Amino acid sequence: MDRPWGGSLGIAHGTPVTTTAALVELEAILHWREMYRLEMDCQIIHDSIHVRAGWTREYAVYVGSDAVGYGSVAVGGPWTGHPTVYEFHVVPLHRLRLFDLFHALLEASGAVAIEVQSNDVLATVMLHAFAPQVTSESILFQDQLTTAFRPAGAVFREPLPGECPDVSASQLPWHGVVEVEGRVAGRGGILFHYNRPYGDIYMDVEASFRRRGVGSYLVQELKRVAREGGHIPAARCNPANEASRRTLQRSGFVPCGHILTGAVGHVRR
Repeated sequence: MDRPWGGSLGIAHGTPVTTTAALVELEAILHWREMYRLEMDCQIIHDSIHVRAGWTREYAVYVGSDAVGYGSVAVGGPWTGHPTVYEFHVVPLHRLRLFDLFHALLEASGAVAIEVQSNDVLATVMLHAFAPQVTSESILFQDQLTTAFRPAGAVFREPLPGECPDVSASQLPWHGVVEVEGRVAGRGGILFHYNRPYGDIYMDVEASFRRRGVGSYLVQELKRVAREGGHIPAARCNPANEASRRTLQRSGFVPCGHILTGAVGHVRR
């Protein structure tokens, strides 16, 4: 384990206590990650980053000599050269020192940005406290209503080999196409890069078939496939994409949060 970096002092019953953070292996935080998943009780967008080699660094955070939680910093993939805090969890007993612990995490990791989902309450509070300007990258949706409609002449089915060229044969059952008038009008699927049992639904409709309900029908049926396979459907879209927002809501999804990002500002204790 690397030597912990210094934080500032927290005060408990008149006794100074140092808050620090130190780089650790993934195995050292797995028990806290399970606590984090249980507390979140929703789709965790960046769940898979932890097991991608070279994409993340894990830090334990300490009150005195006691490890009381962890923080995760993305350093690979789209975050290369731009270390970004994306998870932060502290056991309830030590949440009176959340700000000091997060500051220690920033100092130890050298993170320059924070990216969280707004239904993660602790991390969202840290984001707004330590990042002067915050923007939304995506709107998150959860499944709430079951719909039952079908555009005239539309048929949903599993793709044939070649109709989804970027999808492996083993994954075709988790995908679908909508056929209209003998032509494939839309394609979509369910991605499982997230914490099980959640699956993220995506779709694309051919331009000539848009504004005919094909997208909503496709999402509706992919939701059914996910549920029948024992998964919980979820979705997200760009905040500016009004068409996608409407499509998702017509198929029974409701907004439940945002992916929020912000650059770390100059912070004083």
